Amino acid sequence: MNNFSFQNPTRLIFGDGMIASLSKEIPAGKKIMVTFGGGSVKKNGVYDQVIKALEGRIVTEFWGIEANPTIETLRKAIALGKEKQIDFLLAVGGGSVLDGTKLISSGLLYDGDAWDLVKKGYYPESVPMGTVLTLPATGSEMNSGAVISRIETHEKYPFYSNYPVFSILDPKVTFTLPDFQIACGIADTFVHVMEQYMTSPGQSRLMDRWAESILASLIEIAPKIKENKTNYDLMADFMLCATMALNGFISMGVNNDWATHMIGHELTALHGLTHGATLVIVLPGTLRVLATKKQDKLLQYGERIWGITSGTTEERVALAIKKTEDFFRSLGLHTRLSEENIGDATIDEITRRFTERNVAFGEDRDVTAQVAREILISCK
Repeated sequence: MNNFSFQNPTRLIFGDGMIASLSKEIPAGKKIMVTFGGGSVKKNGVYDQVIKALEGRIVTEFWGIEANPTIETLRKAIALGKEKQIDFLLAVGGGSVLDGTKLISSGLLYDGDAWDLVKKGYYPESVPMGTVLTLPATGSEMNSGAVISRIETHEKYPFYSNYPVFSILDPKVTFTLPDFQIACGIADTFVHVMEQYMTSPGQSRLMDRWAESILASLIEIAPKIKENKTNYDLMADFMLCATMALNGFISMGVNNDWATHMIGHELTALHGLTHGATLVIVLPGTLRVLATKKQDKLLQYGERIWGITSGTTEERVALAIKKTEDFFRSLGLHTRLSEENIGDATIDEITRRFTERNVAFGEDRDVTAQVAREILISCK
């Protein structure tokens, strides 16, 4: 196991009716900006619960943080926040609203253009924020990461600020989510785990088993959620899987990959695909191209997650990858570029971008522009 330093300061507040606890979690006297997405919170009752909990407080609302939050929108929120002298942020929505609010929290304390912070990748100065999560997927409610896009240049980059002070998770708010968003959330969670798990074998028994427990839980609950998405216990498990998949708990002392995510970000930037939808296309391709390198971990994964114990090494590895792709398809998601009408021009552009940036991803930083190209070709 590698050396590591770990801390996660976010307070999780979980369960039915816990949005009402907002009044106790935000210090008195704070000038609060509440950030929202497109308005679904007004249809599912979350907005009314939040406003009731904040009754008597100084509150400014900012609406319109889109899926794949853009710097163009976030600049407006930062300007409004500075005008109103905001000193506490509350993000109400899914991962995109939470991600965007993290950049707002840093941008409020930065004199220049917030895109500078995105390109820098990290900015530790920030206004404190809390969250009310409505869509499990990204783990943004309990991590310091965000991903921010820029419309005019079709760019998308990760950005890191500070952790939310608290996050409220009420499984009941997920009952009205569209099936596609639930499917993408499950897929996003699954791939988050795989990015931290599908690396070098033998690093940590505990991290492996913890990661495998999340994967196994997702596989078990996914078809049941498809049948009944208003089952509280199922959605509670889904919510916690998404949080635990990316709050640092399963990556202590082990290598991480993230090549699939970096490639997926480019597909979103160029074509606007939902993040989870890009990951289910790219991950199987990543595993196919890197099958020899990841062979030992794929064998372990195949046996422990899919029960694959017979056949040659090559057959077992191939079947483990096929089972993964089949699982994504069982969610109702596309797993090939051609199904999204994405062809060679996009592959060429992503290769060009990665070559120009001289990037290399993966746990050993060996997923170069050319390897990424091989992965995308495998996804056709």
